Amino acid sequence: MKTVSLGAPRSSTVKFHRPTRDNLVPIRVDIEVDGQRYRDAFTWNPRDPDSEVITFAKRTAKELKLPATFVPQILQSIQGQLAEFRSYEGQEMQVKEKIMPLKIDLRVNNTTIRDQFLWDIGNLESDPEEFARTLCDDLNITDPEVGPAIAVCIREQLYEIASQTVSAMREAKMSKKRRAPEFASNSKAMNNAVDMFKYFGSKGSVIRKRKEWYLYEPVVDVVPKEEAAVVDAKEQLK
Repeated sequence: MKTVSLGAPRSSTVKFHRPTRDNLVPIRVDIEVDGQRYRDAFTWNPRDPDSEVITFAKRTAKELKLPATFVPQILQSIQGQLAEFRSYEGQEMQVKEKIMPLKIDLRVNNTTIRDQFLWDIGNLESDPEEFARTLCDDLNITDPEVGPAIAVCIREQLYEIASQTVSAMREAKMSKKRRAPEFASNSKAMNNAVDMFKYFGSKGSVIRKRKEWYLYEPVVDVVPKEEAAVVDAKEQLK
């Protein structure tokens, strides 16, 4: 079995940046007004002018034939999430060579996909969109909306990791500790973090053990559109 020498884990302090090449913000909108509901998930470039948010909200309401009352609600939701992201900008975070399991459990239209995989959160050049496209190609998923949904799900988990790291650094400074704790959080995502060096040892295998294969086997289920429509109708009533 092939082994790799990982050496000692490296760490550095950088300004807030999610572990991805493009520092996009995952946005999730779920709004209900007068019995009508709008739900969507997408990424947003935080460098885009605020006027783009207004344009997007108006265009979305028009294209989906939503009442005008949705526009301020969509606008408020997106701006609130962008403001939260910007509150972390300029803050310090510690980046260390780590891997952690990320999980996806999504239903997009009539396609359901469940999977988990290991992600190097120390790699600031990772590309969730490219990963999602490759995954869809490998699993023969043809619905063009599934890939973007997977990428948003990944970015949401990486965003939580980065923001919790910033919070840990803040708390360390306030308590005047000599060394900031990494990923000191009770969140589910943070508790899944695994140090590469501790996980594999100085010389460890990166090949999954046979008894662990089932844990990382993706599950894809495509149901008839009629069944998906019934599920959508039930979810609208929640």
